[in-house]
Amino acid sequence: MIDERRDGVLSVGEANRYVKMLMDNDSLLSSISIQGEISNLKYHSSGHLYFTLKDPEAEISAVMFRSAAAGLKMRVTDGMRVIAYGRISVYEKSGKCQIYVSAMVDNGIGVLQLEFERLKKMLAEEGLFDEQRKRPIPKFPRCIGIITSPTGAAVRDMINVTGRRWPSTKILLFPSLVQGEQAPNSLCLGLEYLNATNACDVIIIGRGGGSIEDLWAFNDERVVRSVAASSIPVISAVGHETDFTLCDFAADLRAPTPSAAAELATPDADEIKLRLDELIGRAEGIALSVLNIKRGAVSELSKRLELSSPSGRLELERKQLSLVSERLEQTIARTIQKNRERFSVLATELGAINPLAVLGRGYSYSQKDGSVVASIEQISVGDKIDIRFSDGIAEAEILSLKTLK
Repeated sequence: MIDERRDGVLSVGEANRYVKMLMDNDSLLSSISIQGEISNLKYHSSGHLYFTLKDPEAEISAVMFRSAAAGLKMRVTDGMRVIAYGRISVYEKSGKCQIYVSAMVDNGIGVLQLEFERLKKMLAEEGLFDEQRKRPIPKFPRCIGIITSPTGAAVRDMINVTGRRWPSTKILLFPSLVQGEQAPNSLCLGLEYLNATNACDVIIIGRGGGSIEDLWAFNDERVVRSVAASSIPVISAVGHETDFTLCDFAADLRAPTPSAAAELATPDADEIKLRLDELIGRAEGIALSVLNIKRGAVSELSKRLELSSPSGRLELERKQLSLVSERLEQTIARTIQKNRERFSVLATELGAINPLAVLGRGYSYSQKDGSVVASIEQISVGDKIDIRFSDGIAEAEILSLKTLK
């Protein structure tokens, strides 16, 4: 309520509440239908929708709370022409006039969206978006050219990401307008300059997110043709992940955000270092394995060389001769020992049948004319014979003979 004791001087809050009361009590504003084109659409995490309704003459802020948005039968996007039903009131805290939308229906595609589709179809038919004409992005760029606003958050993000991932890469910034009537000329000038000087290996062109009007410079036919005609590979990084422009289709690579463009344009130094360490370790292991194999081969060849050389062969023959000599000595020793044992056995056997040994036991034998007399029939009476004893010989004459039966 208004405090009238201050002679009609109102606080800001009181003034806003008064305006809100007037608007809420107005029969036209409390139940109104407005047709216009959606722009600056934001899907809040709470489920509320915040956007702008506009036409060629003016625009008004709009909010659609989660309870009303849940009943939508369509997917709301920037550029849509709709009829919004609701009430117009004031948000007391900011004094902002806006329409609180309770329902919304499609009323056709907006003017900018129609132009977008027309240009997209025409340029696609000319082949500007063909995948076959897109070139690979250099893996290790020495210099990255960036065409964007020098004061926006996008350029800071790209510089930070590039410096973190690949510090050796140089950055060549071409400051450009990214919004408004003069933005297409500025963007085309940046592309022409970087191509003429050939000072970089890859070009990133882009800006942060925004409405379809904010991003329209990147749908301009001149800019799209300049991107497609670039002799240097181009990464388009316009807006957020859900934003698409014609530059995205004409570029060699589309990045969902400027930060992602910097990541796509540069290798990760830490990842490459780990990969190099892994490759070095594998190379060292392979080298050690090969070295061990070669050492074994050299050792084998050295042995073969020693065997095939005169000194080596002589040494081998000496070893073999020494082995044969040792074996021969062992064989001779065994043979001698065996013969000695055999001789001992034979000597014992011979001693047992030795006539002298028999004679030593008291026996004797007779000889006639040097021959042993074994039978009485070999002698006659009167013959002279020798009788052999163990210690001598006696001569005898046969006086008589007597046969034993």
